Amino acid sequence: MKIGEGAMPQPEGGELRHGGSVRSVLIVASDVSAHPDSAVGEIAARTGLPQSQVSTAVARLKEAGAVITAPDPDDRRRLLVRQAPEVSGRVAEVRSTTIEDALAAALGNPAPEQLREVADALDVLARHLSRN
Repeated sequence: MKIGEGAMPQPEGGELRHGGSVRSVLIVASDVSAHPDSAVGEIAARTGLPQSQVSTAVARLKEAGAVITAPDPDDRRRLLVRQAPEVSGRVAEVRSTTIEDALAAALGNPAPEQLREVADALDVLARHLSRN
């Protein structure tokens, strides 16, 4: 997670208006991807993050165009969160970013073949974990 945080490109013009850590935003984005149409409380329960951090992360993701919210038809007081149907410029920028520089820094600037080996191992791990 820390390597992924280091690889995240800064938004154009600096930080977004909403606070919160990059880590909580990444955790919430991952949960929303796996569980569309979830309420903030449900995301908080699954991730272990405080509800206030989830709300802040959802606001940042919404501002970046990564998620949309809609009233829960069963309880109009709650908002349901899902990935945005269109890919925003910010989302495209983040998705096109690689972790090579952050990974090299974390590994102490390894030889190119070592860097490729670790990156390949992470790809294998991600593929196996995404099946669950």
